[in-house]
Amino acid sequence: MASERSVFQISGPTHLTQVDWGCAHHRRSVAASLVQGVYVLENDRQQNRPEHEALAPAWWEFFHFQLFRKLVDDADLSIFGAVYEFKHPSSVQNPSISSAPRYVLAFRGTMTRPDSFARDLELDIHFIQHGLHTTSRFEIAMQAVRNLASATGSSKIWLAGHSLGSALATLAGKNMAKAGILIESFFFNPPFVSAPIEKINDKKLKQGLRIAGSFITAGLALAMKDRGGRSAETFTALSVWVPKLFVNPSDYICSEYVGYFQHREKMEKMGIGHVERIATQHSIGGLILGAFGKECDPIHLLPSADLTVNLSPSPDLRTAHGIHQWWRPDLNLRRTHHLYREQDRLLG
Repeated sequence: MASERSVFQISGPTHLTQVDWGCAHHRRSVAASLVQGVYVLENDRQQNRPEHEALAPAWWEFFHFQLFRKLVDDADLSIFGAVYEFKHPSSVQNPSISSAPRYVLAFRGTMTRPDSFARDLELDIHFIQHGLHTTSRFEIAMQAVRNLASATGSSKIWLAGHSLGSALATLAGKNMAKAGILIESFFFNPPFVSAPIEKINDKKLKQGLRIAGSFITAGLALAMKDRGGRSAETFTALSVWVPKLFVNPSDYICSEYVGYFQHREKMEKMGIGHVERIATQHSIGGLILGAFGKECDPIHLLPSADLTVNLSPSPDLRTAHGIHQWWRPDLNLRRTHHLYREQDRLLG
């Protein structure tokens, strides 16, 4: 039987003997592997592995990264993120090296291991309730992003996250974008706070529910415009930031992103795009919180995105939601680019 160490070492993108930093597939695979490195870091910690037996380094050393800093949650001392620094050896020639990041900030998602599950679940609930920005874990992550951007500049930084880690990274990226600092971002299986309408097989029913939802949300937004909620100006300001989203339609946690962006185009074609331009900026839960005077900026609502959908079959939810799918070389992917268009900004 193979040892645990060998299983971890051979399960990553071993097909990448040399990274082409200009290739979207290679960049995706590296980002996903660095996120996996955070999972393994926390697993090493919980298993009390000595440094010479640690399994995590294989996930970043293969790509010539070094662990610059661990990000530790002050509530349970779990490792939820890592800052990696790229240290490419001068002896290895790579013509695409100028396109590589200098630093990557990566964040893991929820783990079911006993030493971290309770805290991770607490953060999941905060996300659903639009309160992730109030947590100490986010503050630690945000400060790390700000410090790197200030010291290095945003052009050589990547943000990467999976599931809950994607939510943390999205919130950090949005905050930086509001300040005019755009960071290249890779969000794997990012959670979307909504009923899983995308999983409905009846296309007419699905479209009807989406249209009804848009009218209800837009109506509430107009009725409560003087009582809190997101401003169109803030949403428009974020439109120049185009994070990369990686979604599996069989994963109900993130599949709504497929419908979220497709629905905008359908509403435009139907001649009622003005309704969707209001609805896409708001969530009903966020509007209700805003009505009670609570600051609320739903993390999952994005004006622009580079959306990659994995159309390869997934036997179960575990596979569909897993980070491991994103470094496979044989994926059937569909990639679409969604920009919050100039006419949307003028009319919305």
